[in-house]
Amino acid sequence: MRLFGENGYRGTSVAQIEKAAGLTPGAGGLYHHFRTKEAVLRAGIERHLARLDALRDIRRLLGDLGDLRAELTVSARYILAELDGEEELLRILVSEARSRPELVEVAVEQLVSTTYTEFAAWLRDRAELPAGRATAMAAVGLGSLLSSRMLRSVLGVTSVGVDDETFVATWVEMMHAMLAE
Repeated sequence: MRLFGENGYRGTSVAQIEKAAGLTPGAGGLYHHFRTKEAVLRAGIERHLARLDALRDIRRLLGDLGDLRAELTVSARYILAELDGEEELLRILVSEARSRPELVEVAVEQLVSTTYTEFAAWLRDRAELPAGRATAMAAVGLGSLLSSRMLRSVLGVTSVGVDDETFVATWVEMMHAMLAE
């Protein structure tokens, strides 16, 4: 996944994958484990998505902290950490979106759509919001978190001028103000 994230699918050779996996480069050992290079990519994406499902279960266990600002802060930090941990996957999804849409569609559905749906449901339940308002707030809130990480991990933009602590504090204030309306 690191190689695919750094070089793209086309820019990653089977020999590079074999070397990274501790196999003899160019000897074909990869094909004893996977039928094709695309099967390696699919397995890597599936592994990342399974890890994300496990992390989402951990988040569900956190429960109600009794303080909306604290819950928003934990949520923002958690989401940013999850996105940081999936930097390679984000790069792969962006780079392969056009050439392998069927592969990327499932990953995007699990990574993005599920997260938006879950966050909107949490907002709806926590703040007793109408479904449409909760969905819009989830789009604004998660969109800003995702954008901050996409700029950095996919586009390499590191100079937006805001550190994570300031970003999270501002995000919490924005979300809290929208919830208070």
